[in-house]
Amino acid sequence: MADDLAPTTPSDVVGDDPQVALARYLSGPNYEKYARFIFAMLGAIPWVGSIFAASAALHAEKEQGTVNLLMYRWLEEHEHAYRRLEDTVHKIVERIEQIGPSAQQRLDDEKFLGLVRRAFQVWDDATSEEKREYVRRAVTNAAATKLVSDDLVRLFLQWIALYDEVHFRVIKVIYKAPGSTRADIWDQIHGQEVRENSAEADLFKLLMRDLSTGSVIRQHRDTTHEGQFLARKPARARQRSAVMASAFDDDKPYELTELGSQFVHYVLNEVVPRLGPQS
Repeated sequence: MADDLAPTTPSDVVGDDPQVALARYLSGPNYEKYARFIFAMLGAIPWVGSIFAASAALHAEKEQGTVNLLMYRWLEEHEHAYRRLEDTVHKIVERIEQIGPSAQQRLDDEKFLGLVRRAFQVWDDATSEEKREYVRRAVTNAAATKLVSDDLVRLFLQWIALYDEVHFRVIKVIYKAPGSTRADIWDQIHGQEVRENSAEADLFKLLMRDLSTGSVIRQHRDTTHEGQFLARKPARARQRSAVMASAFDDDKPYELTELGSQFVHYVLNEVVPRLGPQS
């Protein structure tokens, strides 16, 4: 994104009247076509307005020869968050510029702007750069292509908010190696043998249960040519084991659901040319 499209940072605002700085930013060339998108994004993050209000107060204090140190520290801390926001918007707009008019038309679509508001609420609540990058990709891809519906994009944003980074590690393992068993997945994300009654085993079972009940992953199922799932053959009666099935069993392969596969393509990757059935 060109410099005239970059959001004003707190350091800029502190050194100048914030209303003047914001007006200068909004009046920059080429701003108009991104106005609704940027306002939707800014309106979704509550502390943005607080920065301008606090900056105005600090500016007044500087003119009077006094500075509230606590307010200054608060602004300094939020400057880092604002710079992250600036960088995210820069990447989105830069990508939209590359894609061209088809993506820019989406910026005036109220449904898309609703996604933007929800996306930046998730972005603001994210606890890691990884999650913020996923939000950025979801917004960029939603602007760039209609390979999935806006309802699915909203679901993907919900998954970003709901799941932790370790959930995404499980998804990536299965995406890279369809048919991985629990033992395979555990080896990739942890690698050390643990007791079945350990906290690590409980956490792993929780991860697999979360993703299974969330329709992100499932145990592999054979299908007909029409895509119907084949019923499993009844298992042969066998002597009952004295112990329960392992949390790290090595006999049941897992795969992504179609929703899970689209989530990987749409959120964990950049824009892709098409979304086909999982191989």
